[in-house]
Amino acid sequence: MNVPFVRALAAGAVVVSLFASGAVAQAAGPRDRQVYECAGPSIDRYQQWLASGEGTTVPATGSLLVREGRGYAAKVAFLREEWHVVVVWLGNQFEARADLSASSGFWLTYSATDDLYLQLRPASHWSGGDKWLTKVPATGGKRVTAFFSFAADSWTWLPELGQPSYSFASALAEARGFVFVGKTANKLDFRGLRIDGYQPPCR
Repeated sequence: MNVPFVRALAAGAVVVSLFASGAVAQAAGPRDRQVYECAGPSIDRYQQWLASGEGTTVPATGSLLVREGRGYAAKVAFLREEWHVVVVWLGNQFEARADLSASSGFWLTYSATDDLYLQLRPASHWSGGDKWLTKVPATGGKRVTAFFSFAADSWTWLPELGQPSYSFASALAEARGFVFVGKTANKLDFRGLRIDGYQPPCR
């Protein structure tokens, strides 16, 4: 059988999986606009990809960014059946916040061996697990680019972590960070993050 055709079928299976889970694969869009990276390590100008020390991860703490070809990747492994936490500061420093109220959503280029969640954490309610979140589906270890909508009905919360005491709209208006959380062993590799209508400042 033609090898490129076999690869296309495999890629198509990942796309179907993403559509079924609510994440929409995108071939083009604002993620394709030119982005000039920061002087130091960054992915689409996001400089702070951090292991928080919560859960058993490799690395355990600090930056996830590693050199990969001409750019950088953010790589982390979740090792146990427990909650693991990885943080991306949207303004490249903890004190910064972004108003994403007018944004339609974001494009994420990544690979994952198991499902996980992405929490949108606002500045006024940063701590704790009781956050609005959306599922980030497993990709079978294949790298994909998927679109995640900021429509309120695309976000939920987990009873185990608690119900947010604030609205999703208010979280969008004062977004401080994206926080990836997962309770299973996982191998994650992030290569792109583009938020519609927003580009972070370099620090």
